[in-house]
Amino acid sequence: MARRIGLNFHGIGSPARDLEEGEAPYWLSEAQFTEILDRIAATHDPQAFVLTFDDGNLSDYDIALPALVERGLSARFFVLTGRLDQPGSLGRDHISALLDAGMRVGSHGIAHVAWSGLDRDALNRELRHSRSVLQDICGLPITEAGIPFGLYNARVLRALRRNGYTVAFSSDTGHMNNKSFLRARTSLRGDMSSAQFDDILVGRMPPEKQLRRMLGMTKKRLLPLT
Repeated sequence: MARRIGLNFHGIGSPARDLEEGEAPYWLSEAQFTEILDRIAATHDPQAFVLTFDDGNLSDYDIALPALVERGLSARFFVLTGRLDQPGSLGRDHISALLDAGMRVGSHGIAHVAWSGLDRDALNRELRHSRSVLQDICGLPITEAGIPFGLYNARVLRALRRNGYTVAFSSDTGHMNNKSFLRARTSLRGDMSSAQFDDILVGRMPPEKQLRRMLGMTKKRLLPLT
């Protein structure tokens, strides 16, 4: 089955670092997180869900990893290499532990910046250097990226391909095509209602939102062309 539901997490529980402006709503309580995992694990096909984590927060290791392993689930972790070994963020040993547990690791860049706003040199540096650092840690090719803030355009997608990435995860919501280069996810927020979580987990989206999503993704893929 090529169609999947992509769920993207950021932080879980109490942050162990100072948060950036606008970041707090994307942290889930531990209870919210475990409830979502329990619901996924109880479905007839947990593989229908693609779980990802952005930013490389320490909660990925402290909370997410044991909860995933307990339920027999796997996930991708997109790491900011500029935060490696910093308080509240993953360290090199944590990344090794994720890999040992059967998880996958990808790049989220160096700094937490929107790639669509960078010039060519800065964009290439974010993509190349972060990939190189992670490859040294993991001892294997890093070919997947989680796009910061979900902000991309045609230039970003071309740069990702040019720098050796074969998969890029966005934040376009809705179903993803698990065989395409660009794969949509829905970022979960701590202020979402139970009804919103229900809709996301079953892939329910009103027709008007589906249309806006399609038009938005098409526009971002095409513009700017320079």
